Amino acid sequence: MLRETAYHGALGDAFAAHAAHGVYNAYIDRPAMLALAGDVTGERVLDIGCGAGFYVEALLERGAHVTGIEGSVELLAHARERVGDRAELRQHDLERPLGFADASFDTALCALVVHHIRDRAALLAEVFRVLKPGGRLLVSTTHPAADWKHFGGTYFSDDWVDLHLREDLPPIHFQRNTVAGFLTELLDAGFALETITEPRPVPELEAVDPEAFAKLNARPSFLAVSLRRP
Repeated sequence: MLRETAYHGALGDAFAAHAAHGVYNAYIDRPAMLALAGDVTGERVLDIGCGAGFYVEALLERGAHVTGIEGSVELLAHARERVGDRAELRQHDLERPLGFADASFDTALCALVVHHIRDRAALLAEVFRVLKPGGRLLVSTTHPAADWKHFGGTYFSDDWVDLHLREDLPPIHFQRNTVAGFLTELLDAGFALETITEPRPVPELEAVDPEAFAKLNARPSFLAVSLRRP
């Protein structure tokens, strides 16, 4: 990922801490994506943009053989601290070819990453190539309706926008999309759609933060999809 779209320096460290227990990551996106993953026992799984390694750790616990790739040195250090040598972790710019042999993986997971990528068609072509025939691709992204509500303007905007995690940190930079645009990119890459969800927070959040639980059950946060490589 380009420097302006990856979580480098202090932003990477802050995001690692935020993702551990933050409402959106820990109580919405991660449970939803792991539910889509299901049983991965014995599978070779590629975590694309593995961040601080939360998915890598969870997939290892489910019996998968996991490779994680990440552009941020800081986030990759957190991932290595989390899982040690139990997974293969590589620093990699997702705007470049993935560097794996054809048909290397049973499943690829790409959680809250694609909206940061400028050449998504090239990345998706690479994911298609490294997946085995019949392999799965699991993808989550920000919900276009949530972005529209937050940033305003037209729902159909494809602007690059900045989201501030904290005022003292560089912003998170990503591109807005529509539901149709998001799905079309995946289908144009050759994948077949199997499941689409608009995940809500898991019930455990109500005891932790009842206000956030009520608010996030009333409006969308993310889209999550499961696709198959023919």
